[in-house]
Amino acid sequence: MTDTIASRLNRAGYRAAVPALLAALLFAPAAHADIVPVSPAQCAAMKARHVITPANPVPCSRLSTVSFDYTGFDGATRSGSVVVLDAIAPQVESLFGELLLRSVPLAGAVPLEHFDGDDEKSMAANNTSAFNGRPMTGGGGWSKHAYGVAIDINPLQNPYVAKPGSAQQQVLPPQAAASYLQRTPVRPGQAEDLVGVFYDHGFLVWGGNWKEPIDYQHFEIGSRAFVRKLAALPRAQARAEFERYVARYRSCTGKAAQAQNGDADDDDDVPEDTALRDSCAVRMRR
Repeated sequence: MTDTIASRLNRAGYRAAVPALLAALLFAPAAHADIVPVSPAQCAAMKARHVITPANPVPCSRLSTVSFDYTGFDGATRSGSVVVLDAIAPQVESLFGELLLRSVPLAGAVPLEHFDGDDEKSMAANNTSAFNGRPMTGGGGWSKHAYGVAIDINPLQNPYVAKPGSAQQQVLPPQAAASYLQRTPVRPGQAEDLVGVFYDHGFLVWGGNWKEPIDYQHFEIGSRAFVRKLAALPRAQARAEFERYVARYRSCTGKAAQAQNGDADDDDDVPEDTALRDSCAVRMRR
């Protein structure tokens, strides 16, 4: 005798529950993500809070705010945002969307005007951030953050370490020294598990690979010549140039072919070829 799922539900008295369940699934709020140009009001706040000055290598008119949902360390979904160069904003939106899908925890993500442009205050708050119109740490020119092409993620879990291993070693934020200088085993929110995700979206330089300083939180897109080229090109051309940059990396790793063939999801459980990944990043970044 045939016994359908529907008849079982009806007999169990769940006739009214099924439509409600379907409605809940259909109308559940989708993950929020958005890209908007930095507004005049936000630009004024950035100037007042010492995040940007007239001397900055890119003006507010070339910056975009990328808003997104993320998973907190408590498992709750929250909203955050970063400010980046307009040319890379679509890839940054996609990057944070992938972090959300992977349930990668972030402690927070607000622009640097909330910390008066003070990078150390932002790190102390374990804040994920991008644009900050400041020079490189230690001097020597503008930081990639001043172009909006670098992202610092979870500074507590991924500290900045100057003069590592020496008597003069400095760890920022200082509270990271007790727990996060030991990098294995990798724990939630640490950058080691995220290198491939950042590379896939054009951030082909990771500060965790540096010798001095070691900057575990820091990802950036490439050479200064390439960054200056993006900043000098009109927005549409700069965006197209950056998309080609990302496509070349993905082609090198074979991920572009996987996506075209519909195989990308089939390889989720296959260990990442980190040697190929790192080789392609070195070859493709410019």
